[in-house]
Amino acid sequence: MLARLLFALALLTLLPSAAMADIFVWTDDEGVSHFTNVPSSAKYRLFIKERDRIHFRSGLCLSQPELEAYIDEAAQRYDIDRALVKAVIKAESGFDHRAVSKAGAQGLMQLMPVTAREVQCIDVFDPQDNIQGGVRYLRKLLDLFGDARLALAAYNAGPEAVMKHRGVPPYGETRTYVNRVLKYYSLFKEGTL
Repeated sequence: MLARLLFALALLTLLPSAAMADIFVWTDDEGVSHFTNVPSSAKYRLFIKERDRIHFRSGLCLSQPELEAYIDEAAQRYDIDRALVKAVIKAESGFDHRAVSKAGAQGLMQLMPVTAREVQCIDVFDPQDNIQGGVRYLRKLLDLFGDARLALAAYNAGPEAVMKHRGVPPYGETRTYVNRVLKYYSLFKEGTL
């Protein structure tokens, strides 16, 4: 299903008629998703607004030294331990700059479109832009909560969830995520990962 969805999105970015329009989706009783830029009935719901459209970069090849330089630059700029930045990237995307989650998070640091706009990330699939935006957002969360565990929980579940629960939310996914990032953080700090 995810592969078909990604194929449809990629195809829609290439079609001239759909390139400047909102995209709507309807999933039929058999689970088949139908995409269009001209909905023919009320069963279609908005999938992507034109202004939220992702602009894919083609032929991008990223070397390890380039990636390390982008991480170092952002970590230094926003005063965050580079090992923590690497841990978030490892947990979020496994260092795949083209990663897209089923929830719609994108790029190395898995920025949601709203968050990407908030942190002024123009091209979520550009590793440097994505890392700068993700680290900028992480810095904001660290400043807001003053604690790495809470900032990581907010990165995963949203700051509102952390505030509502006055701590790490009781969501299995979020608790697992925080522990995974902290484990990777420790391993990157030790140099064993």
